[in-house]
Amino acid sequence: MPSTKEADTDSQERLPEYHVKARNTSSSSENKIHDEQIARQYGFRGALVPGVTVYAYLTHPLVEAFGAAWLERGTANARFRKPIHDGEEVRLAGVVTSRDRKGLTATVTATTAVGGECATLIATLPAGSPVPVNLARYPAAPLPADRPLATRDHLAGLSALGTPINPYDDERAAEYLERVSDGLSIYRGARGWVHPGFFLDQANKALSQNVRMSPWIHAGSVVRHLGGAKVGETLSTRGKVRSLFEKKGREFVEADLVLVAGERRPIAHVLHTAIYRLPAPAR
Repeated sequence: MPSTKEADTDSQERLPEYHVKARNTSSSSENKIHDEQIARQYGFRGALVPGVTVYAYLTHPLVEAFGAAWLERGTANARFRKPIHDGEEVRLAGVVTSRDRKGLTATVTATTAVGGECATLIATLPAGSPVPVNLARYPAAPLPADRPLATRDHLAGLSALGTPINPYDDERAAEYLERVSDGLSIYRGARGWVHPGFFLDQANKALSQNVRMSPWIHAGSVVRHLGGAKVGETLSTRGKVRSLFEKKGREFVEADLVLVAGERRPIAHVLHTAIYRLPAPAR
């Protein structure tokens, strides 16, 4: 006889299931948590697949089910509980947990054979238009010529983060989609959509291009889509440090970011949390 939890899941609307082989897309990056040897020194089984890549996997069932509507006005709250490693088979399964006149809520989980449930994304698709952000509160600022080390004092003293600017042209789109193994047609062709995972890739850059951190870990993100973006647009990421805190010897930073297409069109609001300093590994 199925458990109550299994019966509840069976009665809910399932999203299309997705399977993907995880890739460590940052193996040669400055962040050495994606290096096999360094990651093992910090107690992991091996190099971590970036959280932003896992997020890209998590969005696949949502976009397959809801298409442009979710890319335009959907939300996501992603949390990464356990690491996923290069080459692992990842199962992405989701269900719609509620529907009413205001919209719907869905949950997607990423599981592996070794880690079990590794990441969760709680998403909504509101019926109405997203609440706009006041872009004047997020001024553009130059990136530092010489990045300082990430410390609590330095991060607390920043009035604004420097603004990464990156075009998302045909070449960048093709490279990114291959990197995150996403074959959905909505991201391709004339005026294809910018992949939502790229938004968090840029959120990472809003930290890593302002301060030096290594090793560091993306812990989670809360995202509101504000219209989405299309291939051919140039994206900039404006923001500031929202909070700093410590937990179990790990130092966290939460960045409050707005991604902008062109000069002044906000496309996403992101609260991006990272562990910028890990406790020294045990010898």
